[in-house]
Amino acid sequence: MIRARIIGCGAFLPDNVVTNDDLAKRVDTSDAWIQERTGIRQRYIAKEGQNTSDLALGAARAALTDAGIDAGEIDFVIVATTTPDRSFPSVATMVQSRLGMSHGAAFDVQAVCSGFIYGLSLADSLIRTGQARTILLIGAETMSRLLDWSDRATCVLFGDGAGAVVLQAHDGKGDNSDQGILNTRIYSDGRLHDLLYTDGGVSLSRSAGLLRMQGKEVFKHAVTNIAAAIEASAAAAGIPISAVDWFVPHQANQRILDGTARRLGIDPARVVSTVASHGNTSAASVPLALVTAVKDGRIKRGNLVLLEAMGAGFTWGACLLRW
Repeated sequence: MIRARIIGCGAFLPDNVVTNDDLAKRVDTSDAWIQERTGIRQRYIAKEGQNTSDLALGAARAALTDAGIDAGEIDFVIVATTTPDRSFPSVATMVQSRLGMSHGAAFDVQAVCSGFIYGLSLADSLIRTGQARTILLIGAETMSRLLDWSDRATCVLFGDGAGAVVLQAHDGKGDNSDQGILNTRIYSDGRLHDLLYTDGGVSLSRSAGLLRMQGKEVFKHAVTNIAAAIEASAAAAGIPISAVDWFVPHQANQRILDGTARRLGIDPARVVSTVASHGNTSAASVPLALVTAVKDGRIKRGNLVLLEAMGAGFTWGACLLRW
């Protein structure tokens, strides 16, 4: 069986760090209030003129270096983002161009915070069916461009950044001992679209609009849906959740991470959390957390790793892989 194996990963963050105390100077909030409700201490915010494609390119180059390959070996560039530089062309084609590629194909995936999980599912399918051997998958966002900086319920939550992985075809035996992606599970429920959305868009208002959220309802659905996706992915692999070495969740809110762990009986020490330093970076959240845990040595070759996310739409999903 052909497996899609991650052979390299990389991240890129803006230089501009914004602490909770910095936000308290512009909106009615405090460091204690934010940390108590979200677990966030700081976030990275792109400077004026620094766009999603710039962050994506930085993460792409880091991932290619880590993989030990150059852009000439890439068949597809996939970028998961909800904050593209422009309505078109895609961020992926911009990255393709700036990497010096004149071959292959490039496109964006828009599933908001679940975008990287959706991208993994697509990349896995392309590699398994033989349409690609090597794929560069990036999650990149400038969520700060969608924020209402007078709304303390939302502006404190989000940050900017990018993370990337290089996936490559690898021969496996077809069982759970294989390295690479073992399964993906993706879902959506469009009936819940008005719980987390932007109040504008190209067709609606000729502008991107600002982010709006019903926080309590999002929290309730997040814990339920993420737990269900984790259970479905583990069941599809025929393994107990306790067999998973590391859980790498979407970094939306520490309370959601803790609530999901309690619901499934997961040891919090096995949950990778970077929400304190990154905030919610939407589609960049999972790859940024993954890169952090790989680079600090927590995730090692042979470990079972379960990635999961939920975002606006609602969309949600999980990916089980052996590192």
